[in-house]
Amino acid sequence: MADTIVPDTQHGSLVAALPQPIRDYAMLARFDRPIGWWLLFWPCAWGVWLTGAGWQLELIAWLLLGSVAMRGAGCVYNDIVDADLDRQVARTAQRPIASGRVSKRAAWIWLFALCGVGLIVLFQLRLEAQLVALGSLALVAAYPFMKRITGFPQAWLGLVFTWGAPVGWMALRSDHLDVLAALYGGAICWCIAYDTIYALQDREDDALVGIGSSALTMGGKVKQGIALFFAASVGLFALAFWLLREDWLALLALVPVAAHFWWQVARLDPKDSVNTLDTFRSNRFAGALIAAACFVVGNA
Repeated sequence: MADTIVPDTQHGSLVAALPQPIRDYAMLARFDRPIGWWLLFWPCAWGVWLTGAGWQLELIAWLLLGSVAMRGAGCVYNDIVDADLDRQVARTAQRPIASGRVSKRAAWIWLFALCGVGLIVLFQLRLEAQLVALGSLALVAAYPFMKRITGFPQAWLGLVFTWGAPVGWMALRSDHLDVLAALYGGAICWCIAYDTIYALQDREDDALVGIGSSALTMGGKVKQGIALFFAASVGLFALAFWLLREDWLALLALVPVAAHFWWQVARLDPKDSVNTLDTFRSNRFAGALIAAACFVVGNA
């Protein structure tokens, strides 16, 4: 049983307690690694709270549920497409499809079940937000193939994984699209930075298999590259705040965010897989800091 639990699980004992095949389906949707749905959810919250519409707790709860379901669906789809590649990478070789414990047919059924939950969430949104949410489907479908054709698939992931920002914004208002564009741009840069940190774990395997990665593309300048994307992220968030409110004090809300990004770069050891995984996971807290800044600026 132990060898079926991936090294970076956060709930190994809980997952191990689940009976087969439930355990494999939970792992297939990455329910044992909540960091993924938090990273998908936080941009949704940014979009909602920067609108100035208050807490909107019911909407936030629906978006969190949708993030859990659609992150799970995305992981299942990714594993279906990448099964052959996953078998060649040490960190992913024991994934349920790659190892043969779950068939692709069963994985497709599970994928559609998760999408059904996402569809329920979609119906809770107003039409404008529904249309924006549906616009992400082509980006999601193309993502698993990006690592095969580009050395910077993290840029495509940035487009996909932060799509919640425009969905959250459009759920409440359709004006100030310049603010939304800057917020979305900052979210993309944040995603590129944190996923490059995550990709550091797989640099050797990715090079052997022949797939692209920003961690490989940046080479010996990877820390500088990550710092640059974090800096661009803060700059674009500041632009979004300024476009919404021309108030220098509002920009102070980003000081904790900038400090956290600086801390990540300062502590990062690209050669230490434990360090890189812990640093990557710290972006759950970074997302919360950005959410707090959006709420303060949007609702002050």
